[in-house]
Amino acid sequence: MLNIALLGAGRIGEVHAKSITSHAECRLVAIADVVEAAAQKLAARYGAKARPVNDILSDATIDAVLIATSTDTHSDLIERATAAGKAVLCEKPVDLSLERALECEATVMASGKPVMIGFNRRFDPQFATLKRAYDAGEIGKAELLAITSFDPAPPPTSYIKVSGGLFRDMMIHDFDMACWIMGGAPAKVTATGASLVSAEIGAAGDIDTAVVTLSWADGRIAVIKNSRRAGYGYDQRVELLGSQGLLSAKNLLEHTVEKITSEGAVSATPVYFFLERYMRAYEAEWAAFIEAVKSNTPMPVTLSDGVAALACAEAATRSARSGETVTITADMLGSVAIEASTAA
Repeated sequence: MLNIALLGAGRIGEVHAKSITSHAECRLVAIADVVEAAAQKLAARYGAKARPVNDILSDATIDAVLIATSTDTHSDLIERATAAGKAVLCEKPVDLSLERALECEATVMASGKPVMIGFNRRFDPQFATLKRAYDAGEIGKAELLAITSFDPAPPPTSYIKVSGGLFRDMMIHDFDMACWIMGGAPAKVTATGASLVSAEIGAAGDIDTAVVTLSWADGRIAVIKNSRRAGYGYDQRVELLGSQGLLSAKNLLEHTVEKITSEGAVSATPVYFFLERYMRAYEAEWAAFIEAVKSNTPMPVTLSDGVAALACAEAATRSARSGETVTITADMLGSVAIEASTAA
């Protein structure tokens, strides 16, 4: 039985607390948050104790920590937790700064402690099935990947101001999906974005609508579309065209009932937000982390994967500002070389 501490008692912390306490091979023993009342409230719900971060990290009986704090604290907490001998699962992204994330990666590699980055969408049953089918050669060589990720409504402007921007906060998931499916980081990134949904988002210096094209050295292409507003629900789709066919993962609907009359056909809308769409993915992600810790095997999503996704976000940010295509250089990827690999 592994003793687990949760750092961060906000909305995503609550999601992770549920996954931790649902797992039969670990117990949630401590929760920390900058808002002590939030930590106490969540701890009381799950029979844990609210404790300061320093106490948690110095407690040798705690085997692992899950970091679900604000992004600007991630790198520091990863370094401190691994230095204290803990296994770590940290929410995305590694940091708001690519330079700082690279420093964190180097520090953690020297420590030898396991770190997993929380790109939960890899563990979604729909996307995982698509990836397995592609890896099994069912559609031949990948040629064109299309990822659609639309939120039902924008977050508060107060969140936008500290989020690091759409590319680092929202599209970071899709960058990881593209790297994961294609088997490595792209060579070039071209991005365009605008503030079409909310004037407040634009005034805060961010965008709410974006399209990014990724290209690999062997010519493969991925197109990612993001919007902060899709009034019909949470639109999450992946389509992969290969030399021998097509794989597609469609939206999960609120129900599967379809009505057909002389006036036409009507079906349900997509589930409304990420909690409904990805709760199973969060649970599978946590199970994969625990399995890696207990068996002392490599993490299924590494800190280097987190750096690669952040490098894509950095390149997209530069491209959107300059209007030019940005090359992802080796120094942007740290220990990860740019892969010009072809699909199996």
